[in-house]
Amino acid sequence: MLKGIHHVTAMTSSAEKIYEFFTYTLGIRLVKKTVNQDDIRTYHLFFADDKGTAGTDMTFFDFPNNPQGTHGTNELQRAAFRVPTDEALNYWADRFTRLNVMHEGISTQFGKKVINFYDFDNQHYQLISDEENEGVASGTPWQLGPIPLHYAITGLGPITIAVTNMDYFSNILQNVFGMTPIAQDNEAYLFTMGKGGNGAQVIAIHDPVSPAGRQGYGAIHHVAFRVDSKDDLAQWQQRLESFGYTTSGLVDRFFFGALYVRATRHLLFEISTDGPGFMGDEPYETLGEKLSLPPFLEAQREHIESIVRPIDTVRSTKTFIKE
Repeated sequence: MLKGIHHVTAMTSSAEKIYEFFTYTLGIRLVKKTVNQDDIRTYHLFFADDKGTAGTDMTFFDFPNNPQGTHGTNELQRAAFRVPTDEALNYWADRFTRLNVMHEGISTQFGKKVINFYDFDNQHYQLISDEENEGVASGTPWQLGPIPLHYAITGLGPITIAVTNMDYFSNILQNVFGMTPIAQDNEAYLFTMGKGGNGAQVIAIHDPVSPAGRQGYGAIHHVAFRVDSKDDLAQWQQRLESFGYTTSGLVDRFFFGALYVRATRHLLFEISTDGPGFMGDEPYETLGEKLSLPPFLEAQREHIESIVRPIDTVRSTKTFIKE
């Protein structure tokens, strides 16, 4: 059984600007500064809760010469972040307005208060209130970040996916991935997995009209779902292949184990283990401040550092005033 959302990986036009946006605007901690293990020219930045807990991280690639993505149907459309209460959304609406972050104000979706907002690349995000939420626990807000802890982001909420053929996609979510439909609001359908709640939901939007979304910066690359162990990944590989899917097989990402599959031609899903996590190669106090490389890339450190530009991500020497 899938336990919930593990991480969301997107593409950005600028590793520097996304670091600034997540650190200073959203108050989400950079817990790992590394490179794309399949393209070492490319930074891979992991933003998560205070301790890098599984189910709290959104990650970014900054592929060289990547075109801008376009939004449409058949795409992983919007990542969401959890905040503790409805009151927190009032704080965030005011903050976004003050900092000139494009947003749509507070609205309601499936009975939950939300704010849709956008970054400099027109990447689509959402804040969702955990007030009266039950199910998968969220993480710990960044203790030393700029956001008052009672308003701060604690983890990932539902992933929103737009599709042209809802019957086909619903069948995949239910019969292949074991998710359960629990609500419908016009052309939006809510699916749950594991213990449920905001950290374990998929929102599928039926959109047979829009052009297909196109990959590029400002768009989501893939979404990952949580399992406990590599044994679970082996079982999922067997299950997916029994449905006729081709998978990546087990991929050891050092920070977690991974299994990749195209749920549809346009949608890349990953299944990832909760551990080992991000604390093994850096102390808590300085997470994300140096270039971290998995052991199999460590021998290439000098070369990698010569081809990726330096980014100053040192925060342990700074004091953030909570705003």
